[in-house]
Amino acid sequence: MAASAASSKDRQFLAVIGDEDSVTGLLLAGIGHVSDGPDADKNFLVVDSTTETSKIEEHFQKFTQDRKDIAVLLINQHIAERIRHRVDAFTDPFPAILEIPSKDHPYDPEKDSVLKRVRRLFGE
Repeated sequence: MAASAASSKDRQFLAVIGDEDSVTGLLLAGIGHVSDGPDADKNFLVVDSTTETSKIEEHFQKFTQDRKDIAVLLINQHIAERIRHRVDAFTDPFPAILEIPSKDHPYDPEKDSVLKRVRRLFGE
């Protein structure tokens, strides 16, 4: 239990990988953070149709493995589908990964990795 508390103590930010509308709304709600220094690090990534999958994977890696200050990663479900193998393989407790809908892509509970795990736990 102590290791869990220690690993979550410094996690104070939300991160988001999403379309422009989702990221803008969340930034307006106040989740945006840009670190100081010459290589300023943002806690968000705006994805559009021209964004390469490798860039999405790079930011997913950064938010889930490299940065130790992220508590929750919000990702649009249609974007999570592009890197589904990475999302499904992530099993660490922090950061929590939450798949969210977007304006143009409704939420589909059958694709949500968290709900899939819950169903397996209950034997469904």
